[in-house]
Amino acid sequence: MLTGGMYSVDSHQNRSRFALIRSLASSLLFMVLVASTGHAQQNPPPAPPQIDPKAQALLDRTIQALGGPAFLAFKTMTTRGRFFAIQEGVTAGMAPFESAVEFPDKRHYLYGEKGKKPVTLVNDGDRNWELDKMGRTFQPPEQVRRWKLSMRYGLENLLRLRIHEPGVLIQAGGTDFVDNVPTLALDIFEAGGAQIKLLLHRQTYLPIRISYRVQDPKTLEWDEYFDVYGDYQRFQGVNTPLHISRFVNGERVSETIRNTAQYDEVYPEGYFGPPS
Repeated sequence: MLTGGMYSVDSHQNRSRFALIRSLASSLLFMVLVASTGHAQQNPPPAPPQIDPKAQALLDRTIQALGGPAFLAFKTMTTRGRFFAIQEGVTAGMAPFESAVEFPDKRHYLYGEKGKKPVTLVNDGDRNWELDKMGRTFQPPEQVRRWKLSMRYGLENLLRLRIHEPGVLIQAGGTDFVDNVPTLALDIFEAGGAQIKLLLHRQTYLPIRISYRVQDPKTLEWDEYFDVYGDYQRFQGVNTPLHISRFVNGERVSETIRNTAQYDEVYPEGYFGPPS
């Protein structure tokens, strides 16, 4: 009787333990499923680009006007000319420049007066250097940020990369006159909240202005940028703007006058590494 009683108690305790384990396992499985479902709801896969048919027709004409396959295919662009820095509407400095860009985010840029050692700026994604007569250093953060913005929303990357990114919405924006030029507008909305407006010449379909509104990471205020493109000339089948004006919050900050452009030039090994 004593032995049988002990066996009955142990058996009952074992069944209780198994029931508790099953209950805990079920609860854990439920929590995992809820967590994974909640995570999926918070981070849904990005939607494909949505382009209005009228907007797509304008984009097709613009790409063709810029050179079609030649515009879409090039990997590098080398330009030379003069750069003007502007402060409060007055030219604060001018220098000849030579710019070598490997898309989407590499640049080797030299500027300075003839007969003197030029300043060299090298950008490779998040790596950014500056070399002048005092030696090599890193570029200031704000300078790097503006360079990245100009590359992200510049003519080449905008029309070859940005418009194909997930979550982008593109709509036809109607017609207008800008600087006495008849234009067609495209409104582009990025998944992150940035807004871009692309203005096209109504007869040629060439871009004449790209404006974009982005948030300053420090002040959290929204800044308005726009680049004005003009004097298109054809180089190696690509219609290239030779005059670019840049504005920040309505103030003109620079002018770039290109004299020549060359596409798909092969650069030396290490050209986008630390300058020496």
